[in-house]
Amino acid sequence: MAYWLVKSEPFKYSWEQFVKDKQTFWDGVRNYGARNNLRAMKKGEQVLFYHSNEGVEIVGIAKIVKESYQDPTTEEEAWVVVDLQPVKKLKSPVSLQKVKADTRLSEMALVRLGRLSVQPVTESEWKIIMELAGEK
Repeated sequence: MAYWLVKSEPFKYSWEQFVKDKQTFWDGVRNYGARNNLRAMKKGEQVLFYHSNEGVEIVGIAKIVKESYQDPTTEEEAWVVVDLQPVKKLKSPVSLQKVKADTRLSEMALVRLGRLSVQPVTESEWKIIMELAGEK
């Protein structure tokens, strides 16, 4: 099973709104690397929900409930979305500062590819993030 991270600016789409909505399609991705990551996502895989620009922290866990399909917000065939559902809010959010300070996460895409909005997360990175968040 693969793990992922998606970024959202809280003023555009926050964790709290995501929980209210109960499900959403992840649209607006216009970067080919991020798009390729959306295409690689499989139903049931888990996703870290990251607040970017304000907050700048991993705040929750989501899961993929529908694999990639045409982005309904554009007619351009190059762009896709996946459907996500919230799973749980993290006990303790994990800030970017905390991620960067942990040498075990120095190769994480969040550190190396800061602007990429949809990123892969390795199993070991996932476990470290869960540890930092106070999760089992």
